[in-house]
Amino acid sequence: MKDRIRERIEEITSVIPRCKVFADVGCDHGYAAEKALKSGRCEKAVVSDVSEKCLMKARSLLSDYIAKGRAIAVLSDGFKNLPPCDVALIAGMGGEEIAKIISDAAKDGYVLPETLVLQPMKNADKVRALLAEIGYRLEKDYLFYVGEKYYFLIKAVRGADVLSDEEREFGRTNVNELPPDFIRYVKEELSKFAPISAQCGETGCGREKIDDKIKRLKKYVDS
Repeated sequence: MKDRIRERIEEITSVIPRCKVFADVGCDHGYAAEKALKSGRCEKAVVSDVSEKCLMKARSLLSDYIAKGRAIAVLSDGFKNLPPCDVALIAGMGGEEIAKIISDAAKDGYVLPETLVLQPMKNADKVRALLAEIGYRLEKDYLFYVGEKYYFLIKAVRGADVLSDEEREFGRTNVNELPPDFIRYVKEELSKFAPISAQCGETGCGREKIDDKIKRLKKYVDS
């Protein structure tokens, strides 16, 4: 496993609570399930993917656990063919796709797990909005930096929640605790947007939207 992937998987699995059944939805290689099993975070793991090719990689990686009955591999589009689980991970997809997987499962009558661990590659705000809407509380929601990339990581547990506009856009832990990776991200975003605003002149180029974004970002480095 490459160092970048290993670091990302370690960060993701660090927020997985101890549970009986852990499901990695859209598992690809199966590294997260392997880590969860090895670390004792789960008694049993379910790996699923819509791609048979990806699922074969996970089956191979987890072959010893499968032989011992501690893991199963399921060909599935989202939660459709999955057994009940306590914790589910959906990582490495766009936020809109993650939101669709969750909302489709809820519409189909699947009993969603007590805890969801989600790592959207973009549109994290859409994931947060859906979670609050369907009855999940954001327990952790922060940025981490690995291999010259930023990743949002969301841990949500069942419960009522109300998100502020800032929490929905940037993540609850980020705006309330200002972790170093988030501050670094804000500064980099400002360095991208400020020159664009200057080049736009007084109007044009979506100047108002850009300046509004700059204003929202600046509050976290000026506070």
